[in-house]
Amino acid sequence: MALCQHLRVCQACSYVGCCDSSRNKHATRHFQATTHPVVISAEPGEQWAWCCVDSQMAEY
Repeated sequence: MALCQHLRVCQACSYVGCCDSSRNKHATRHFQATTHPVVISAEPGEQWAWCCVDSQMAEY
């Protein structure tokens, strides 16, 4: 069983889910269920956001 590789945080509701490198892809499943479009990385040193609708990344 694959463990969560990296965590993503939904910017609409603060749900924390695993990235797409993980078995269950919780962050993507959350987007599919809610249509909340933007997640950010919860990893130390990473400062980026991902828009699931546009498949675009933005660094901040």
